[in-house]
Order: sequence, then C-alpha cells, then structure tokens
Amino acid sequence: MAVIDAKNLILGRMASNVAKRLLNGEEIKIVNAERAIISGRKDATFARYKRYIDRGSREFGPHFPRRPEQIISRTIRGMIPHKKTTGREAYNRLKVYIGVPPELSKEPATTIEGASITRLSTSNYTVLGDLSKRLGSKF
Repeated sequence: MAVIDAKNLILGRMASNVAKRLLNGEEIKIVNAERAIISGRKDATFARYKRYIDRGSREFGPHFPRRPEQIISRTIRGMIPHKKTTGREAYNRLKVYIGVPPELSKEPATTIEGASITRLSTSNYTVLGDLSKRLGSKF
C-alpha cells in the first residue's frame, strides 16, 4: 500500500501516474486532496468545471462531483478502463481523503516528483480546494 500526499501536485500528472500504478495491482491512498493543483488560468478552469457540472440533469446525470476527493477519483477513473473487470478492480484499490485521516497519520506519505508544482513554468494555477468551494462544495 502506498500513501501519496497530493499537496502541490499537478492533478493530471498525478492521476496518470496513479492510474498506471493501480492497473499494475498496487493499492493507493491519496491524502490532502484539497491541496492538489490544476494548471491554467483560474477563470478558465472554473468555467470548464462549471460546464461539466451544469451539463447533466439533476435526476438522470451525468453527475460530476464538486468535492475535491471525488474530483480526483473521477479524474483517475477516466484514465482506467472502469467498465471492464480489470479497471473496476483497479479503481476499487484507490482511496482519496481530504486532509490526513487518523489511521494514515503514522504512515509515511510519498510524493510524485514528475507531478510537482516546480514543473510549471507559469504561476497560473488553481488549488483544488478553492475550485471546489467556488463550485459550491461544503467540504
């Protein structure tokens, strides 16, 4: 089991790395989901996610999450074949948390060097927790 600290990690790069590891049979828990970042201008990022949420109907969907841990889970789900057995099993090995839960506080959390904020050449990024609150989440 691997514990990954999402603080200052780029969402897409982290998600692709985690998806690959899940498909290889590893169990992964992601902590500090609200501190992951999304690169790009804040207004454009908000508009894109708002469009995802507004796209579906309330009764029938598609339902797009507003909470940070669910946004990360949904992003990773999009990178694995979640409708096939191998993808479903891989997705079930993933757990995402806001903050650090007490049972994982003693575990050493690792980071993904290839997904670090230092890879950004610009200062245009959005923290996932801020985006989530702006979308109407009450986490």
